[in-house]
Amino acid sequence: MTPAVVVEDLSKSYGEVHAVHGVSFTVERGEIFALLGRNGAGKSTTMEILERFRARDADRVDVLGIDPGERSTGRALRERIGLVLQDIAVEPYLTVRETIARNAGYYPDPRDIDEVIGLVDLTGLERKKVRSLSGGQKRRLDLALGVIGNPSVLFLDEPTTGFDPNARRGAWQLVRDLRDAGVTVLLTTHYMEEAQELADRVAVIADGRIVAEGTPTTLGGRDTARTRIRFALPPGCTPADLPVVATAAEDGLVTVESAEPTGTLHQLTDWALRRTGVLAGLTVGRPSLEDVYLRLTDHSDGAPQGSAR
Repeated sequence: MTPAVVVEDLSKSYGEVHAVHGVSFTVERGEIFALLGRNGAGKSTTMEILERFRARDADRVDVLGIDPGERSTGRALRERIGLVLQDIAVEPYLTVRETIARNAGYYPDPRDIDEVIGLVDLTGLERKKVRSLSGGQKRRLDLALGVIGNPSVLFLDEPTTGFDPNARRGAWQLVRDLRDAGVTVLLTTHYMEEAQELADRVAVIADGRIVAEGTPTTLGGRDTARTRIRFALPPGCTPADLPVVATAAEDGLVTVESAEPTGTLHQLTDWALRRTGVLAGLTVGRPSLEDVYLRLTDHSDGAPQGSAR
């Protein structure tokens, strides 16, 4: 089966600014793919080209085997994709149900309206006008409008902004359920936990280029990185007193990095038990997805990012 999305050497410039330069990736059918990057990195431009909002300068882009830059197939593509954008213009004086029903009429095979209302947790608000909804409720309405057309590919741009933790986890489960039903999902988010929880694969874009791609577990070598052991030193102790090399941080904890954490922990706990018996705040783990993301997108050399979107 051919991939749902193919991007090959994609380029887009605005004057002398290269917003996207040589971006390539594929998204398999029934996969959740997260495109991560700082504001200005080029991810919005890439997504907007896939969504038919922007024209590209060069090379190949396919969504469900259709070139989104081809006018003659525009309607065919629109009927097969769903969009949850950061800002969606919705008539404020329509009710929730009226808004979803109107959008359902744009598609040849929409999902059931009541089913969608239940999926996005808007049950009981069907007769409430859009202008009266809270920020989180409006975002759930945006999600409803994205899935009402029964899309094969769903684009999610910061889908859970404004959600409380319970609503966010409910939205995550909805996205997983859509994936399990065969829907392909392209996701952008600034919540690394969201990418970790949802994405089958992740790509990081910086200065208009893909700088890393992999699963959330393996991205940037996370699976082979040295384990970090952090804890608070007992009173009266310094890092030099420890049986292993450690560095102090501003938060009052020390960090020990180890390729063999079991042995290192044994050394540390034996040392602690012979003194106070306590290593307060002890945590053990490899670098988080956020740690890797920050390293990959850090412009520590001071080079300007330009004004890519």
